[in-house]
Amino acid sequence: MLKKVEEYFFRGLMLLSNLIILFVLGLIIYSIFKKGLSSLSWEMLTQRPHGGYYYGKEGGVLNAIVGSLYLSVGATVLATFIGVPVALFMNVYLIKQKRVLNFIRYLLDLIWGVPSIVYGAFGFSLMVFLGIKTSLLAGIITVTLFILPIMIRACDEILKTSPIGLLEAALSLGSTKTETSFRVVLMQSFSGIVTAILLSFGRAIGDAASVLFTAGYTDNIPTSLSEPAATLPLSIFFQLSSPVPEVQNRAYASAAILTIIILIISVSSRAISKKYHKNRI
Repeated sequence: MLKKVEEYFFRGLMLLSNLIILFVLGLIIYSIFKKGLSSLSWEMLTQRPHGGYYYGKEGGVLNAIVGSLYLSVGATVLATFIGVPVALFMNVYLIKQKRVLNFIRYLLDLIWGVPSIVYGAFGFSLMVFLGIKTSLLAGIITVTLFILPIMIRACDEILKTSPIGLLEAALSLGSTKTETSFRVVLMQSFSGIVTAILLSFGRAIGDAASVLFTAGYTDNIPTSLSEPAATLPLSIFFQLSSPVPEVQNRAYASAAILTIIILIISVSSRAISKKYHKNRI
């Protein structure tokens, strides 16, 4: 009887926690769209800021939309090419070295908890040392460093679920560890890897502190890696700092755009991963 009461108690507690999380998430999304949709227009999506935009005049945030996509996609691709092989190395080559593996995971968890502003300060110091100006390239490198621990640990947790018997069977058939890593283990966990990439992309496109001193800000759309780039989080920050109510409402519209972009990427990635997983079966 006591065990049933305990089970029902924790079930209710988990249900309550999920409901609270969903309520808070719904409240945030509702407040953003309620204030932002009225100011959202085709002009905001297709035009750059004109003179006096931050004082309530005409223009849009196309520069910030394009800049955010450039920066987040570039950082996510770079982090994927570095993070996925590292996670595979941990779960194939170091699978039997538990102490080393646990130590690496501890360090990654520790780095994961470092605030993004610290990465921004480190990126700025590195730029000064190398003589690099604020640019899209500097922002991509800084954001890559920021999301790399997230990418590695997320992929690591996915790869840990891959059956050890699958790895042993591939090795027993004569496959090298590299072949086993990319052709067996990675394919087995592909849908989860897509989710890890999505998580990293969400952190990349939504972060403002790490690019504040590295990517800079401009009303123009960058045409090369050496030019500064605007991002939606910084655009939201600058618009909310304006004393003009109309510009503040545009900040909520920019936040709605950012939310919609993440939602589209999330749904598309889920659909692609499910389709691939279905074909694998």
